[in-house]
Amino acid sequence: MRVAMISYHTCPLATLGGKDTGGMNVYVRELTRALGRRGIGVDVFTRSQDEHVPHVIHDLGYGNRVIHVPAGPEGPQPRELLHEFLPEFVVGIQKFADQDGSRYDLIHSHYWLSALAARPLRAAWQVPLVHMFHTLGIMKARIGDESENPGRVEAERQILGWADRVVAATPAERAQLQWLYSADLRRVVVIPPGVDTDRFHPMPMQEAKRRIDIDVNGQMLLFVGRIERLKGIETLLRAAALLRAQKKIAGECGCVVVIGGDAEAPEEEMDRLQDLCRQLGVLDLVTFVGKRSQDTLPYYYSAAHVVVCPSHYESFGMVALEAMACGTPVVASGVGGLLYLVRDGVTGFHVPDRDPQALAAKLAAILEHEELRRELGRQAASAARSYDWRLIANQVMTVYESVLARKELIELGSNRHGAEIS
Repeated sequence: MRVAMISYHTCPLATLGGKDTGGMNVYVRELTRALGRRGIGVDVFTRSQDEHVPHVIHDLGYGNRVIHVPAGPEGPQPRELLHEFLPEFVVGIQKFADQDGSRYDLIHSHYWLSALAARPLRAAWQVPLVHMFHTLGIMKARIGDESENPGRVEAERQILGWADRVVAATPAERAQLQWLYSADLRRVVVIPPGVDTDRFHPMPMQEAKRRIDIDVNGQMLLFVGRIERLKGIETLLRAAALLRAQKKIAGECGCVVVIGGDAEAPEEEMDRLQDLCRQLGVLDLVTFVGKRSQDTLPYYYSAAHVVVCPSHYESFGMVALEAMACGTPVVASGVGGLLYLVRDGVTGFHVPDRDPQALAAKLAAILEHEELRRELGRQAASAARSYDWRLIANQVMTVYESVLARKELIELGSNRHGAEIS
């Protein structure tokens, strides 16, 4: 079986924490590797964003490739302009496949723009399409995110009409597709993202702190993610100010570490958050360290007393899962996929969205009670093992096999019908 994986607007090999890099990058990369271990050939097609990067990279193992397709200027582009380059992207994929002699059995697209690119390819190649939205336009609009393309919601409705199968990350997303988009649930299957438990696993906290040069006697609160308002970092900073006022944490023996963005070339949201730190008097308590590689993240997770996910909307919560796999408790907003992933009082705690007081209270409970932290961490690591990519990839392969079997049945019926007529 060969799969054309489409991740139009972001490359799975990009360093995490950038403007358009996050859980979806990890998902595409790790699913591709897990499928490769099972003998499935995968080519990941993404828009080229750097003319100096080779167009074909064999960094996913097992012969699987990332193919950077020139479409528009070969550099980062505003998300509102990406729609314009889709036709060129589709032509580039077709040209590559023809010249390479590649034939694909199905397409797996990620994010709504990728599905729009996949539709003409699906028709040209006569193969089924499996799609995953990762986030939903309606949900982002409901929390006041105005950065999205105004045509996104209608495009997502149309995608639900012609995709052969849609993968939802949680039962909550499945329900949102039903109630907000009137999706045919016979085409929707719930499969959560996975975690690489060979990379993300518990390790001694002191060892992890030494690896990343953190005070071995200090307490660390950790945030990992994109630097954008949607991620709720402001709530964490306000909670940190409350913890300092309550003498629960101090700069000389504790810190808040924020991984994400570019600390050397901050954008508007980073500037706003750093100004807020000054206003709150926590500038010495909070460290913005910029992007970090996937290989480094396990040390940060293991060095942290708690990982904080204060998002206003999260379709799943890959960061929370990685932290849990490292045996670190998670305090998360009670929104979206985090409600399903983080088990309140078992692997961490839920708190109301945008509530610094509630967040500070749960963080203080973990910082003050070492045995509670250890117990939550043990239970988190145990829960994360059920999300091992080896198990998740098997579920995805079952979906692939089902849509291919349905295609064969349709073709068989069509051939029989044609024979009867003749």
